[in-house]
Amino acid sequence: MTHQEATTTGLPDEVSIYDRFTNLYDLMFRVNGYGRSVERYLRENPLPLPAGARVLDAGCGTGLLTLAFLRAHRRPADIASIDLSVRSLQTARKAARKLRAAPRREVAFAQANALTLPFADETFDLVMTSGVLEYLPLREGLGEMARVLAPGGLLFFVPVRPAPFTRLLEVMFRFKAHPPDEVEENTRRFFRVIEHHHFAPFEPIGWTKSLVLARKP
Repeated sequence: MTHQEATTTGLPDEVSIYDRFTNLYDLMFRVNGYGRSVERYLRENPLPLPAGARVLDAGCGTGLLTLAFLRAHRRPADIASIDLSVRSLQTARKAARKLRAAPRREVAFAQANALTLPFADETFDLVMTSGVLEYLPLREGLGEMARVLAPGGLLFFVPVRPAPFTRLLEVMFRFKAHPPDEVEENTRRFFRVIEHHHFAPFEPIGWTKSLVLARKP
């Protein structure tokens, strides 16, 4: 079965994978410090977003990017976090509630497919995503994210870089890491790349991931 095929439930096969392993997936990211690395980047490189920015976490999982953004971005924002896995959404929602002390930041969680986002064109000022494009055809996935971004809006994503270690992750979670040149080529179809950040060697996230910041023309 390919990544885009559906199970008898009508949902993509990876949904059942993440529903079954939500706790393991969440623990893995708590231990490996990926969230802290992303949060540190956001603190050191504040995104140029307006007050009340409209933000989408497309494929939030257990909340890696949503939580990093909430911790680092102190200005008012309206955040929509979507995922196919209901159990992952429940975990992310619980974690986000613990951070609700900061004022005027609303987070709405909903089940949705990143290839058919349930939002109008040009809705968001920022789209962020991690661990999602590896399940999608790059052109279609990036094109859908570009559709819901307003002109001048930012795309912030954390692609998995093919490496020996990622092969184990591919088997565990049934995704495919895209070659970096394909990621760059397809990103530039829809966006102007501002930065391709490589994490420091001592950060575990740097073993498998980099960070791309791009702007919609």
